[in-house]
Parts: sequence; C-alpha cells; structure tokens
Amino acid sequence: MFTLAIVGRPNVGKSTLFNRLAGKKLAIVDDRPGVTRDWREAEGNLLGHPLRLLDTAGLEESFDDSMEGRMRKQTESALKQADVVLFLVDGRAGITPMDEHFARWLRKQKVPVILGVNKCESDKASQAALAEAYGLGLGDPVPLSAEHGEGLHDLYDMLKPHLPPEQVEEGEDETGEFGEPEDIDALEGQADYEFADVISGENPVKLAIVGRPNVGKSTLLNALIGEERVMTGPEAGTTRDAIAVRWTYEGQGFRLVDTAGLRKKARVIDPIEKMATDDTLRAIRLAQVVVLVLDANNPLEKQDLTIAQHVAEEGRALVVAVNKWDSVKDKKRALADLDDRLSLSLAQLAGVPVVTLSALKGENTDRLMQEVLHIYNKWNARIATAPLNRWLAYTESRHPAPAAQGRPNRVKYITQIKTRPPTFAVWVSRPADLPEEYKRYLINNLRDEFDLPGVAVRLVVRASKNPYT
Repeated sequence: MFTLAIVGRPNVGKSTLFNRLAGKKLAIVDDRPGVTRDWREAEGNLLGHPLRLLDTAGLEESFDDSMEGRMRKQTESALKQADVVLFLVDGRAGITPMDEHFARWLRKQKVPVILGVNKCESDKASQAALAEAYGLGLGDPVPLSAEHGEGLHDLYDMLKPHLPPEQVEEGEDETGEFGEPEDIDALEGQADYEFADVISGENPVKLAIVGRPNVGKSTLLNALIGEERVMTGPEAGTTRDAIAVRWTYEGQGFRLVDTAGLRKKARVIDPIEKMATDDTLRAIRLAQVVVLVLDANNPLEKQDLTIAQHVAEEGRALVVAVNKWDSVKDKKRALADLDDRLSLSLAQLAGVPVVTLSALKGENTDRLMQEVLHIYNKWNARIATAPLNRWLAYTESRHPAPAAQGRPNRVKYITQIKTRPPTFAVWVSRPADLPEEYKRYLINNLRDEFDLPGVAVRLVVRASKNPYT
C-alpha cells in the first residue's frame, strides 16, 4: 500500500494530522513537544484513496544515545518505508533554523518530499507563513489546518503525481469528499488496535504486551520481531503510545502491541501519562492474548496482580513472561515463590502459563510464542454439550449444591454458549440461591476436566422452567 510518512520538528501537529487522516484518535496529542517517541502506522483515506500513514517523532539534532537521539533513529527508520514524505512546519511559529536544517537534510534523501504548512487557520497568517516556506527549497507549500481538516484537497493534488496510476483512477471515482467524519472528537475511544489491517484476508492474533514501567516490554517486542522497531532505554516511561506492529510467527499473523507501563492509579498525575494509561487499558480490552511482563528481580508486586486481574475481568487469555531471568541467582527458589503467589493471588486464572526469559539476550522467546499459540487455542475452545453434561452429573453427584430453603437446589443442565473466553450456561432450580463458592467449584472443575489452564472461564446461571407454573 502507498505509504506517506509525516515528519517535522516537535509540536508542529504531526500526530493531529495523522489522526485526521486515519479518521481515529490513535496517537496521543498534547501541546507539549516530544509526546510522540516511536513511529506508528495506520490506514488512512484521502479523497477515496487508501494510504498507509506513518506518524513519527519530532526531528531533533541529536546523534547520540540520548532520548532525542533514539527518537531521531526511529524517525529515520520510518522514512525508509515511505513512498512520499510530508514535511510539516508550523505556520504560526514561522520557519525556524531547525526547519531549515531538516529541509536541507530531506533534500538529500531519495524520497519525494511535500512541504505542508500547518496551523494556517487565518488568511493573513497563512500568507506570511507560505511566503516564508518557499525559502526551504521544497517546492510549493500546502497550507493546512490539521485541527480543522482544512487544505486536504490541496494535499491530495500534491500527492497525486506520486500515486500509482491505477490507484489515482480509483480515487477519482469517489465522491470527492474527504473520507473521514467531520467531528474528529466524536471518534474518541473507538477501536484503534483493530490494528487497521493493511494486508487483506489475514486473521491476525491480537497480542498486547503489558506490565509496569521499565520491565522490558519494548525490548521484548524488538526481540520477537528481530529488529529495533520500538525505542528502548533505561528511562521508565519511554513508551507512551500503544504501538501496533505486524508480524508473522510460524505462518500465523500477529498484531503485537507495545504499551505504556501501568503504574498505580494514584500516582498517575501527568495528563500525558493518563492518556497513555487509557491507551494501554484499551489495548488490553481489544487484545485476544495478553503477555504480562514481570521483572524477575522484583516479580508480582501489587500492581502486577492488579494488571493480571484486569486482564481476567476483560476475559483475555494471559501468559506471564518473567523477564531478566538471566540476572536471578537462585532460579529454583524464585520460580517456586512465583508459582505460590500466582496460585494464591490469581485463582481466577489458575494454571496460567509462566515463561522465564531474557528479552535483551533473546533467550526463550520461542517458548513464549508457543505458550501464546497454545493458550490462544484454549481461549477459542468449544466443548460439545454431551461430555459437558456427563461431567456435570458426575461433579454434582460428588458434591451437590447446597440446599435452598430446605429443598435440593438441582444443577440440571450445562452447555457452552460462546468462546473467547469460554462461557457456559448452567440451568439450576433456584439460581439466586446458588452460592458463589459453588460456582467457583464448578469453574475450577471445568478447567481441570477440559484442560483450560490459565483461561478466564465464565459461568452464566439460568433458571430451569417450572412445569407447574
């Protein structure tokens, strides 16, 4: 698919334009510069023409291993995938020396560049900014307002000569209107990690990598795909946006999502961190399998358990990855302690798979993916009604439900009503009087009998019909 990369110095409106073209609020937007750190992609549509969009970090004049230097490397990596670069400058601030520096750099690249002047809401301001922008030597500038969706027809006219001829013809058959809702704010909270599948016909497993800050989530994603796709570093909170990456493992498509670290809610004060936390929680909700990354030197803090419980409540499949395992001295004792804490504190996901690994060294990542595929299949499991009812009869005969008002509370029938997660309906004489303890007894026995370890199993209790009413 034709790829457009949006680049520019920090805080010129790249992420706002990215969201506008994508038709969804995917990237975190804030007035402070440097919010975007990793480049992210999504499908967009401009005048009926589909585009693969790349949102990049602000260009910085840093070439070392600092945060800014690593952000610059991420942007350069995105440019290698682009068919056209949209170089965005700020029409209100005017052309800065940094804009001039990067314009000279872009002129040396082997990729066509379109110059966009953003924040051109008023005629007077836009005329002054446009006149100044000609001095960058990148051709005619396009006046834009990413916030209000203005100038997009002009942008398409500049992009059109670079599009494949057959796709230009398809685009011109459309209505001529920009293909996105007028009110971009109405899109807040819509599914972004439906991952805007670029490859048609594939059925990817949606896999979210979550955990506390600085446990190695981004390092793990890079180790899995074998390249430096997302930025890593010693600083906690390096990742802000939830970054979705397409990947194939043993013939199965995946959508890997690297997320921001989750801290205790009371500690999240900064608005950007709040948005990043919301992004992570939404990624969990829209995932199918969640990998919870723990630090082997400090595993299963209260926040880790809170995240795991949230995954269970959302009904996602869970795999626990214990990172930095190479730094643990007494591995046998550490693993035993971890198993004990999981069994005591995470009973609703009894038997959750645990994989020890070193993301930095790329050790044991294959075993992690095997567990992911295994639990994904369990999460999709469907059990026939006949064996379920044979199991129910045997289970109730061993341990009948407590009597209700002096009468037996018969558990009569069970069937599976959905998968993902496995959900069962059971018919009972008096459902309101069935204790929670007995429901847990049924769920635990279901999990053991039908080999569903580590999967959230849901039980819906329904009333049996009374033939005398």
